[in-house]
Amino acid sequence: MRLALLAGVPLVWIAFLHIGPIFQMANISFMADYPPQPDKPVAYTLANYRLFFSDPLYFQPFIRSLVFAAVVTVSTLVIVYPVAYYVAKVVQPKNRVRALLLLLIPFWAGELIRTFSVIMLLANRGALNVLLREIGLIDRPIPMLYTSFSLSFGVIYLLALYMLLPLYSAIEKIPTSLVHAAADLGAGPFQRFRRVILPLSKDGIVSGCSLVYLTSVGVFAAPLLLGGPNAVIFPEVIAQLFHSSNDKWPEGAAFAILMLVVSLATVGLFMRVVGGRSVRLM
Repeated sequence: MRLALLAGVPLVWIAFLHIGPIFQMANISFMADYPPQPDKPVAYTLANYRLFFSDPLYFQPFIRSLVFAAVVTVSTLVIVYPVAYYVAKVVQPKNRVRALLLLLIPFWAGELIRTFSVIMLLANRGALNVLLREIGLIDRPIPMLYTSFSLSFGVIYLLALYMLLPLYSAIEKIPTSLVHAAADLGAGPFQRFRRVILPLSKDGIVSGCSLVYLTSVGVFAAPLLLGGPNAVIFPEVIAQLFHSSNDKWPEGAAFAILMLVVSLATVGLFMRVVGGRSVRLM
């Protein structure tokens, strides 16, 4: 009874607050009209999904979102991996908690606060342009804000935590004796990293990349605040359909379901290909 009670609460939470809304969204995506009229039967159609494939206006932002999420994921991995390795293996064990805490402090602030901090950093009169002008490297501000660079930089900054924690957890568990043994056998630094450290941190890489990709493919606030007119991604298109005054909720729901299915399928394929490989040392 106690076990059923303990397991029942999270199951109910997941069913009603996570799975339930998705099923309702899928149901709306097949409706011809929403909300349904009380005096008319509910009509279901595939026209909402056909609209996506028939109009390049929707297809291009969709592909742009997938490519953007992939680039952000790879960039976040490349940037965060050395940081996670340094904290997990270079910092003394007694200071690791403090170092990790210092890295986590910026993430205590809300997403909007951190997004506006990126704006203040990259604006024409922001901290970075002021610094470059003061040291004499530039005469006029470099336009960095409202570009693809500012959007990518901001999203990487917002999502770095999702990559840092899985990587740190995986790297910290790697026995130092294995690295020393590889060095004793004549393996250089690069070979030790490629043949020992990287394979043994694979679980952290897969988890971190999956979290960052699934989050970045649906990011919404950062593109509105940091992206330019050429950086429209698919979540903005979905939001416009839901905010339209022409009752386009079924189209928006269909597009949201398409993005969810494709994102999950992409991550599943990635976990199957990368996560399914066996670890081979030396």
